[in-house]
Amino acid sequence: MGDQQDKDALYDVLVEAAKALGNGRRAQLIDVLGQGERSVEELAAEIHQSTANTSQHLQRLLRAGLASSRRSGTRIYYSLASPAVERLWRALRETAEAHAGELGELVRAYVGDRTDLSMITRDDLLLRLRQGGVVVLDVRPRPEYDAGHIPGALSLPLSDVKSRLREVPQGGEIVAYCRGAYCLFADEAVRLLADEGRPAARLEEGFPEWKAAGLPVEQSGT
Repeated sequence: MGDQQDKDALYDVLVEAAKALGNGRRAQLIDVLGQGERSVEELAAEIHQSTANTSQHLQRLLRAGLASSRRSGTRIYYSLASPAVERLWRALRETAEAHAGELGELVRAYVGDRTDLSMITRDDLLLRLRQGGVVVLDVRPRPEYDAGHIPGALSLPLSDVKSRLREVPQGGEIVAYCRGAYCLFADEAVRLLADEGRPAARLEEGFPEWKAAGLPVEQSGT
């Protein structure tokens, strides 16, 4: 039978994951890695930190068992340790959204006014994909698209929307998606498309929620 010291040690280990997530930059890294594997340099650019600082945060996630890494040549690539980490991150967000009143105000301040955006649920998008005639745009960075995307989606990173608009088929309904409810890439893409006379809708959530629901996913080259 274990004693109190053993019990304390057990719970201390269990909360290591929570401690690792107790930093905004590390939480952002988990959010980005939920899209797929990335190099430390790419991750540093995503969270607007130096490579050295980003590496320190990643080492903390590695020690907590939340991330894994591999070396390819001179570069080190990081990914989530397992789908369980993504579920943990999603549960944390959902719990905070339900019980932390301040979070709702911060989200509204960050994402801004979305009343001018047409929104579509993933169930509606799935139905439209089955019926045909919808053009789906993945406006995340290309490495995230390559790691996994909605079947049939066209990779059109936000920075390329205007320059590659001619690649978007005419006549069909356009739906743009990105990383999730807090991601602004799809918002900006929908507004840019509207300015060019190509009305579009935004997927309410994003690719991680689509994948978590067990809906079809493709990877580049598959």
